[in-house]
Amino acid sequence: MTDASRLVRRHPDELLVGLVSVSDRASTGVYQDQGLPALREWLDGALASPWQGVERLIPDEAAGISAALADLVDVCGCDLVLTTGGTGPARRDVTPEATLAVATREMPGFGEQMRQISLRFVPTAILSRQVAVIRETADHAALIINLPGQPKAIRETLEGLRGADGGVLVPGIFAAVPYCIDLIGGPYAETRPEVVRAFRPKSAQRPPAS
Repeated sequence: MTDASRLVRRHPDELLVGLVSVSDRASTGVYQDQGLPALREWLDGALASPWQGVERLIPDEAAGISAALADLVDVCGCDLVLTTGGTGPARRDVTPEATLAVATREMPGFGEQMRQISLRFVPTAILSRQVAVIRETADHAALIINLPGQPKAIRETLEGLRGADGGVLVPGIFAAVPYCIDLIGGPYAETRPEVVRAFRPKSAQRPPAS
């Protein structure tokens, strides 16, 4: 991980990722943040291609969240930005509004699928307000996704649900992320199928390396 302003792609297929944890208490040191370590650990295990990232731990302030997202895309050059926290119905939960404020286009299917997955575990998943958007500049675009605040829920929504035989019951949202990044001009990211299998139509798949 790096806190430098600009990420430099070290390989054509390297995925540049912004990780944002939104929490009043964690950002002021009241307790240790769990969101950033959970995101980092999950990406390390799930991505088969190289990646590097930049992290932000910020309070539940809409203007600050929007500024961080814009900076990660416009200045740092991230292809993907994952946020955690601030997506419930409480008055201080403003991450979705701050995300929509910097959006070029909405991607509603991600939020819909996250709630479908979480509803398998808790009925209060209907209170979750996660959104996903595309942010575009003149020469760059990035996918921004709001994730739940708890590490367990982060993993479940990214990976999906598997049955006792290991088969996929409900696909996780990350299965669609690499192809989405392809379509907006980003690098060709690959995943470890035992964690989550990235889906691409045959016409978009690279031939196996010889």
